[in-house]
Amino acid sequence: MKSIPFFLLLLLARLPTLHAADTPLTFTDPKPQRYELAARASQIDPRTRPHPEIDFVFEKDGKPADVEHASVNTHVKPQGKLVIWLMGYSAPLFERVNSYGLHAIQVHYANSWFGRFGTNPPPADDKFLGKIRLEAATGEDLSDVVNIPKPDGMMERALQFVKWLTKENLPGRWEYFLTDDGMGLRWDRVIISGSSHGSTTAARFAKQQRVDRVVMFCGPRDQFETWQALPSATPTNRFFGFSHVLDDGWKGDHYCRSWELLGLNQCGPIVNVDKSAPPYGNTRRLITDADVKSDPKRAHGSVVPGGSAVKNADGKFLHENVWRYLFTHPVEEIGEPVSHAPGCAMNFRSAVEKPATKKE
Repeated sequence: MKSIPFFLLLLLARLPTLHAADTPLTFTDPKPQRYELAARASQIDPRTRPHPEIDFVFEKDGKPADVEHASVNTHVKPQGKLVIWLMGYSAPLFERVNSYGLHAIQVHYANSWFGRFGTNPPPADDKFLGKIRLEAATGEDLSDVVNIPKPDGMMERALQFVKWLTKENLPGRWEYFLTDDGMGLRWDRVIISGSSHGSTTAARFAKQQRVDRVVMFCGPRDQFETWQALPSATPTNRFFGFSHVLDDGWKGDHYCRSWELLGLNQCGPIVNVDKSAPPYGNTRRLITDADVKSDPKRAHGSVVPGGSAVKNADGKFLHENVWRYLFTHPVEEIGEPVSHAPGCAMNFRSAVEKPATKKE
């Protein structure tokens, strides 16, 4: 048997190792179908604990409050991306992202702190809420006002849920989203998404942890804070936002402010999807003025598939193309940079802070 020349061995040694997890994801399901799964976080991971001090509990009114949801459609060619949804479960949203070839999970994590801290006057620390958000997401000790350990943070809850799914739903191939040692998630394959409070935490987390994409519905907010302008682990072109113009957060300039602090104006102008067509100039900032009967509350939820979403004359959702764009538009396709939108207020803190008292 001939030996391999030394120069060839050296060349082979320098080639990058191709791990099984790096090969394209495929399904081999003998009965392709859409799978929907649900489980309680407290049963998946016995380390989890309720935090009644921030109204984060496992049961409410005698019913489980820590149920997590997952779904995947093995009929559809997989993209190898996992959507982690940071708000209450939305069946219509999950149906759509599954139809795009995406896996999806909704996790129950310690996010109820917002009811206690999110509506108070802003403290001197202009990253106060951002620190709480990041602690709730990571389980790292970053804020002095909450104590959210790792098993109750979003990262660990998502990891434990995916590990559970690898055993409970073999056809879904959930192991594709785990690191080779199974000790973490492949965040480069994660699309982090949410609406309102969830979209704001999604953005804050993505500033810290690089992810594949961020999809922000009716948000982000935290209008008295500046964490949105911090250096970002996730590149700007991977952030996508969508809001209704009658949403109070939009009318109050909270979302347009966050979008600019995130740098999204470098990826194109604000585009009204009802007056444009995909790919919307390859922008990252989308708005709608669709008819919501002048109801700001409905406007807030109308940008997500569901009961508040607007339908056309045929009874179909008006924004199907928008949702597909948000989750699947190639991130390398970017619109032309634009300057600051002159009508968007950027400084809310000065309006609520009292001027310093002169010393006598």
